[in-house]
Amino acid sequence: MLTLLFKEFRSFFNSISGYLIISIFLLATGLFIWIFPGNTNVLDGAYANLDTLFDMAPWIYLFLIPALCMRLFTDEKKSGTIELLLTRPISDFKIVLSKFLAALLIVVFSLLFCLTYYISIYYLGKPVGSIDVGAFWGSFLGLFFLAIGYLSIAVFAGSLTDNQIVAFLLSMVLCFSFYIGFDYLSELLVFQTIQTEIITIGISEHYRSLSRGVIDSRDVSYFISLALIFLFATRTVLQSRKW
Repeated sequence: MLTLLFKEFRSFFNSISGYLIISIFLLATGLFIWIFPGNTNVLDGAYANLDTLFDMAPWIYLFLIPALCMRLFTDEKKSGTIELLLTRPISDFKIVLSKFLAALLIVVFSLLFCLTYYISIYYLGKPVGSIDVGAFWGSFLGLFFLAIGYLSIAVFAGSLTDNQIVAFLLSMVLCFSFYIGFDYLSELLVFQTIQTEIITIGISEHYRSLSRGVIDSRDVSYFISLALIFLFATRTVLQSRKW
């Protein structure tokens, strides 16, 4: 499994995709935090915080993570190597998990670079260190779990087709639906009696909860469960080729 994981990870940097994903994420968040004038610019604000990063990142990842994952299975299917891969002495779930973890490592790299924003805000605050450390790390962890949710959905979407564009669009629609779609759905009159239950199915409610700096086991369990559901669903899609 580790061999396949590192093979997939290296493949991101053998092409421009890995560098591009990290660069675009850092450029986009950096522009909103430091350059573009307005409420998002931390230098124009009166508080030492990184709310802009945690508000913008879910929307930026909504495009970047589907772009990152769209080739994971489509290339294998298009080249015909998926059949060879499935005959290797490794379980189908481990194949899925290897590809998922390889993509997750890329996302983790992009998040680690964001720590430079934290260090900058930490020392720019008056007095130094006036940033709310607990809220930052809670939000940072929330963003990590949100990425796990997006990645599992994108991996699943990519397993359904051999076309990268279709995989990208399907991933984006599913990620959007799980991030904010259930919030909109809960506002329909027909769901007023179960509005709270509908909202808790979506990602945004749990992400917002973690962003408050309180690590609730229910939110962590939600993201882990969501990832496992989609990863096992991906395995089922792969196994269906043998039926």
